[in-house]
Amino acid sequence: MALTELKKDLTEAEADVRSYLENSEEYAKLKIFKVLMELVTTFAITLLVGALALLALFLLSWAASNALNVVLESAYLGFLFTGMGYILIAIICYYLRDKINAPLLRKFSKHYFD
Repeated sequence: MALTELKKDLTEAEADVRSYLENSEEYAKLKIFKVLMELVTTFAITLLVGALALLALFLLSWAASNALNVVLESAYLGFLFTGMGYILIAIICYYLRDKINAPLLRKFSKHYFD
């Protein structure tokens, strides 16, 4: 009788372990899906906003260059000063890259480990 009960308990334990493993696997799949979908949507939104921002920046740069062309009476100098402004902004961003990386890492690690 005790052997039958032990066999029954072991069978139930095996079923519980199988159920736990199946549920854990499903949870992991859902978690991976959630993280990947957040990544894809964030990437798509960033790409869309970035493309529109670059288009606007291009048009604003063109307008600024033309305005400088009128003031300086030289197309070359207008475009040169506009380009130098962007080089200055790029250098500043390069030196501030550590202050930009830290918030990005915090944000994406929050999404990943949540």
